[in-house]
Amino acid sequence: MNSDTAELAILDTASELAAPFRTPASGSGGVGFVRRPWSRLRADPARMAAVSDSWRALWSSRLLVWLAGMGTVAAVGFGPVRNAFNPPGVTRGFGWLGDLLAAPAARWDASWYLVIAHYGYRPDLGSFTSSRTAFFPLYPLGLHAIAWSGAPPVAAGVLLSLMALSLSLYGIHRLTTLELTPSGPSAIAQPSGRDVARLAVLITAFAPMAFYFSAVYSESLYLALSVGLFLCARRGNWAAAGALGALAAATRSAGVLLLLPALILYLYGPREDRAPDFPSVRFPRPRYRPRADILWLAIVPAGLALYMAYLALAGGEGLMPFHAQDVWGRHFAGPYLGVWDGVRAAFQGARQLLSFQRHHVYFPSAGGSPFVDAGHNLMLLAFLLAAVPAVVGVLRRLPLAYGVYVLAALALPLSYPVTPQPLMSLPRFLVVLFPLSMWFAAWLAAHPRAQRPALAASALLMAFFVAQFATWHWVA
Repeated sequence: MNSDTAELAILDTASELAAPFRTPASGSGGVGFVRRPWSRLRADPARMAAVSDSWRALWSSRLLVWLAGMGTVAAVGFGPVRNAFNPPGVTRGFGWLGDLLAAPAARWDASWYLVIAHYGYRPDLGSFTSSRTAFFPLYPLGLHAIAWSGAPPVAAGVLLSLMALSLSLYGIHRLTTLELTPSGPSAIAQPSGRDVARLAVLITAFAPMAFYFSAVYSESLYLALSVGLFLCARRGNWAAAGALGALAAATRSAGVLLLLPALILYLYGPREDRAPDFPSVRFPRPRYRPRADILWLAIVPAGLALYMAYLALAGGEGLMPFHAQDVWGRHFAGPYLGVWDGVRAAFQGARQLLSFQRHHVYFPSAGGSPFVDAGHNLMLLAFLLAAVPAVVGVLRRLPLAYGVYVLAALALPLSYPVTPQPLMSLPRFLVVLFPLSMWFAAWLAAHPRAQRPALAASALLMAFFVAQFATWHWVA
C-alpha cells in the first residue's frame, strides 16, 4: 500500500466527492433505493470520526476563546485604545452584553470587513477609500449576504467564520487521514491515522492565533477553501479544485498561489482518481500525463482577476489592492530577505528592553511605546523560529505539493516586510498553513508524552492572545 492507495484501505465506502446519493440494490427485488446523506455518513466510520473529532475541537476551543476574551474585558475594561479604529455602530453600540460578546470577535481588521460589507469599496473616491481594497471581497460579500437576512453584522461575521472553521477542521481531519495513515509492515507499531487526524484538528483549533478563526476575519474562510482545494485535488475533482482556488484568490492575495500545489498534485500526485501514467519515472518528469481536465486549474487566478476588473470598472485601478499595502509600510526587500530584517529588528528590540529607557529608540518605531514595538518584534521572531522545524518536517514527511504550498505562501510576508515590524502578521499567515499542523500532529502522535503539555501550552497562549485582542491590544 502506498500514498496513492492508502485511503482505499481506510474507507469501506466512497469518498466525499462521490455522488451525494447512492442506489444500492435491495436484498429481495433488486430495486435500488436512495440512501440519505446522513445515513451514508453514519455508515462510514472514518467520516463519523472526522465529524466527532472536529465538533469536539470546535466547541471546546471556541468556548475557551469567548470565556477568555469576555472575562478579560469584564475584569479590566475595553482597554486604553478602544477608539483606535472603532467606528461607532461597527464594533460597539450593541449594549453592555452585546459589546461584551463582540469583544473576542470584532477588533482591528474586523472593522474594515464590516465597513466594506455595509458601504462597499467605493474605489471612485480615490485615496479616501483606497485602503479598503487591501481586504479582498469574498469574505465581506459573505458577511453582507448573511446580514441581509436580518442578522446583526458582527453576528453574521462570526457565523460565517464558524461555519468555515467547522468545514476546515473536517477537511483537515480527512486530509490527515489520507496522507498520514501508517502503511506497510511497521504500521502496527505506529499511531493510527485517527489519532494523528484528531491531533491535527486540536492543534488547528487551539493554535495560539486560532481565535482569529471565529473573529470577523477572513482566516477561517481562506483555510476552508485551501483545505477543500487540496482534498478535491487529491480525489481528482479538478473542476471543484479550480473553483475553490478561484474563491480563495478572491479571499486574500495568497490564494492565487494555490495554483502551484494544485498543478503539482495533478502532475506528480498522489491522486486517488487514476493510477500514474509513468509510475517509475524520476522527478522532475511528471507521473501523470496532462489531459483536458487540467484546464480547470486555469480558473484559479479568476478570483483575483475579477476583483481587479471590478475595481477598474468602478472608477479605480486594478492594482489598487497591491498599492494599498503601502499604507501599512510594506515594501519589497527581496525573496525571503524579510527574515533578516525580522532578526535584526528582534535584536534591536532586545537591546531596547534591556536598556530600560525610552528616549533612544534602536529601531524605527510604529508609534506609541518603543517597548511594545520591541516586544512585538521578539514575539514575531519567536513564531518564525518555531515554524522552521515544522516547515522542514512538512518537506520531509508530506507530499511535495504541501511543502511547495507552505514555501510559496511564506514568500509573501517574508519578502514584503513592514519597516517598524518586519514580520508583522506572520503568526496569522502561519495559522492558516494547515500542512504545518498536520506535520506537528504526526510528531506529537509519535511522542505521546508531549501531547498534553503541547496542547495545554498552545491553549494558554491562545487565551492570552485573545485577551489582548479583546482589549484592543495589537496582537498580529
